[in-house]
Amino acid sequence: MRSKLLVGLVLALVAVMFIVPASLAQKKATGEKLLCVSKKELKGEETVASCLAKGERFAVLDPYGLVRILTPEEVELTKAFNPKAFETRAYGMKYEKMAIPLAPLAVPSEAN
Repeated sequence: MRSKLLVGLVLALVAVMFIVPASLAQKKATGEKLLCVSKKELKGEETVASCLAKGERFAVLDPYGLVRILTPEEVELTKAFNPKAFETRAYGMKYEKMAIPLAPLAVPSEAN
């Protein structure tokens, strides 16, 4: 009887070890938003790329409320690594609740 209880506890512990990291990774991936700093009233009428072409400035808002203004160099590097980030609709700081979180960057699997 005691061995069955021990096996059940070990199986429950293993299940928790697999579930917790997956849920934390999903939570982390759904946080950052790209918001227009120069046009605070922007409500998704344009894409981020078209706003950047007009000289608008953008910032990244993380899930904890910290904001980082993107420099032109950061924008160019982001375009090189994640061009789809700029195809999304642009929202200003006033409408940050409506902004769609950035999609996580797909990491290719290692080829053997």
